[in-house]
Amino acid sequence: MFKKILIANRGEIACRVIRAAKELGIKTVAIHSEADKESMHVTMADESVCVGPASASESYLNIPSIISAAEITGADAIHPGYGFLAENTYFAEVCESCGITFIGPKRSSIEKMGDKIAARQLMIKSKVPVVPGSDGPVSADDPNIYKLAEKIGYPVIIKATAGGGGKGMRVVVSQEALKNSIIMAQTEAKANFGNPDVYMEKYIEEPHHIEFQILGDSKGKVVYLPERDCSIQRRHQKLVEESPSPFISESLRKKMGKAAQSAAEAVGYITVGTVEFLVDKHMDFYFMEMNTRIQVEHPVTEVVTGIDLVKEQIRLAAGERLSFDSSAIKIKNHAIECRINAEDPDKDFIPSPGKIGKLYLPGGPGIRVDTHVYSGYTIPPFYDSLIAKVIAYAPTREETISKMSRALKEVTIEGIKNTAPLHAKIMANEYFHEGNICTDFLPKYVFNK
Repeated sequence: MFKKILIANRGEIACRVIRAAKELGIKTVAIHSEADKESMHVTMADESVCVGPASASESYLNIPSIISAAEITGADAIHPGYGFLAENTYFAEVCESCGITFIGPKRSSIEKMGDKIAARQLMIKSKVPVVPGSDGPVSADDPNIYKLAEKIGYPVIIKATAGGGGKGMRVVVSQEALKNSIIMAQTEAKANFGNPDVYMEKYIEEPHHIEFQILGDSKGKVVYLPERDCSIQRRHQKLVEESPSPFISESLRKKMGKAAQSAAEAVGYITVGTVEFLVDKHMDFYFMEMNTRIQVEHPVTEVVTGIDLVKEQIRLAAGERLSFDSSAIKIKNHAIECRINAEDPDKDFIPSPGKIGKLYLPGGPGIRVDTHVYSGYTIPPFYDSLIAKVIAYAPTREETISKMSRALKEVTIEGIKNTAPLHAKIMANEYFHEGNICTDFLPKYVFNK
């Protein structure tokens, strides 16, 4: 087992990893930018190192500074969290070359699944269903794009080959909009991922976004855990996640879980990851992407299964073997997670950085809160807007919704706008109670009223 782990991240995920490491008896090192010197993860860790100015490119993405911090403090492993360098193949390679364990999958797995086109081709080869689409990148200058779109069938969606989080994506409903949509997606992809390549897929209307947590060990064993339904989103970014999905039957769960397992086995996956699918109204499912890291929404699976995913991730990276099979996993609770972001939902989710005044976060039976904020803390404008995750769990879905509704009413965050009131509206929505959720839930059932 590792003796000391450096956490190459910030915010609530850095706090989460530090807690798991401490419970395993492992020393921790926090890195931080100049803007994050007062952040909670800095005070929680055994040691801390400033790696640069506020800009992420000069701090949390500064590979030489992060490696230097690990070497200076004697860390024998680096946990990348999510975002930043978590799916960066070069960073994983540098860690390996410096004799530092990267707590994540092998570089080859990140590489194969990080390129959306390569991942599609691998899934087709592994007989995992994929959405109909292009065989490679598409260009606005290629006259054949119109024939391709017609063959696939409108609407189509243009996606960046690298990256995610809704960046570099455009839905196209007609031939007239195709060329400009490709150009805009390419521009956004270049700005966010340094790679302008995009590809085309059939746009699945009213889809359910269903994902499966997978774990793999160094001996080739892969297991899958119960699904998470991440269908409630804004701009292709998740807001609410729950497990089990109110949409998925037991037979479909097993079928999709096996497909997720096959996807992970196809790349020799080690540690923790997530295979994501789109499911249409006919219950047909299609591979969308694989995230080769821990997910923001991992607590949902933890409270449903009783498995500490971050501890498992660390153990698997250290070479330990999986001690359970998928068939042994029991769904112990229903769980819902609401992401509380420093954003104003009434103004198109514009970020709302600033100093937090009075702060009260909920508690009580069946409530878990993962956060890094405190009263007097200043939300910096430089990073992701996530400030807390509220997770409710109970034996039934209705009881879980009731607990979450109660918890959201307790949330008090003064000084900044946040999404807690929006989540309260979602929990009170009759369509949500009916389990009638898909990726256009917000514009269809919340913002149209």
